[in-house]
Amino acid sequence: MNQQLLTRKTIAILGFTQIASWGSLYYAIAILAPSIQQEMGWSSGTVFGAFSWSLLVAGLASTPVGMLLDRHGGRLVMASGSLLCAAGMVLLSMAQAKAVYFMAWTLLGLGMALSLYEAAFATINRMILANSRQAISTLTLFGGFASTVFWPLTLKLNSLLGWRDTYLLYGMLQLCLCLPLHLMLGTAKASNTPDSAHGQTSLARPGHTLAEALRHPAFWKLALAFCANSFVFSTLSVHLIPLLGQFGHASAWVVMMAAFIGPMQVAGRLGEMTFARHALPQTVGKWVFTALPAALLVLMSFGTQAWAVALFCLLYGLSNGILTIVRGTIPQALFGRDNYGAISGALAGPSLLSKAAGPLAMAVVAQDSTTPYPFLLILLLFTLASLAFYLAAVRQQAVSLEAS
Repeated sequence: MNQQLLTRKTIAILGFTQIASWGSLYYAIAILAPSIQQEMGWSSGTVFGAFSWSLLVAGLASTPVGMLLDRHGGRLVMASGSLLCAAGMVLLSMAQAKAVYFMAWTLLGLGMALSLYEAAFATINRMILANSRQAISTLTLFGGFASTVFWPLTLKLNSLLGWRDTYLLYGMLQLCLCLPLHLMLGTAKASNTPDSAHGQTSLARPGHTLAEALRHPAFWKLALAFCANSFVFSTLSVHLIPLLGQFGHASAWVVMMAAFIGPMQVAGRLGEMTFARHALPQTVGKWVFTALPAALLVLMSFGTQAWAVALFCLLYGLSNGILTIVRGTIPQALFGRDNYGAISGALAGPSLLSKAAGPLAMAVVAQDSTTPYPFLLILLLFTLASLAFYLAAVRQQAVSLEAS
């Protein structure tokens, strides 16, 4: 199979499975949680706490999963993820006790580590040499439609079937569609030659091992940058609508602006593919990490104005959309291709832990504050820290390359 056909096949398979997996694993809980609470009589802390626990599990598993991807490729690893996701959703559909509910989300957390973006990016990196960055960008474009498809689908299924049968159906989706598709992925490993299409000269050098990357100061600065950024994005994904409401805007306007974020993520990814495809990932990252503190400053300064809310949502959506591409391409640009799965998994681990902690930690701040400003100030400090860590990581790597 020639490289172009392999690329198209791989993106087509992963495009479908990423939409299905993000939609059923990550986005469905927002729709189904009220029904779970109502039937089981549990608090929202219990229902969402188990979901946060699954993100913690995914974070802890990310590095060993990355090693498996480097050694064996995505075919069997991602297929195993589909099996775990199917088992977790079937168990979730039968849960009558909290212990079973948490066990189901534990399986789903492992399934996330094996089947979501980090695994898909490592699969692309291993199989596709020419234009691997473009392939990652295209895949994230597909993934951007997961919430667009699965929020209304889950709402409809829940009204027709209830939350248990909805999760059971999603388990069958993993078993009957995602599993066979992942088994159709190729097993070839790309040879280590330069990808001149994007100026990724790092591919011409031997890549870092995981141990070498962990000893490199740029790794930890980059990990902290992603970690702080994930804290903000996960917090806003949960608290954005009530936060904007504190500025006195009508609920309908707030919901409309929040819905505007999804299309802006897709627009940002399209823009990256169109206008920044020849730029280094390091350069794209500088703009992405700068956009979010700028957006928060606009909201803090002019949040009572409708135009400021619209501008914030635009910048927030663009930043979040393009950041996904940066997360997939920057490890290869800084540390090479050879051990991409292990290194990107190690980078992703702290971010997933932060993503789980953000909404819960900031809920305490929101509860104790009568205005949005303390909440926003904390988020602004996190975004400024993420920008500083990112710039330091890129600068550190540049100095290391010059020294070598």
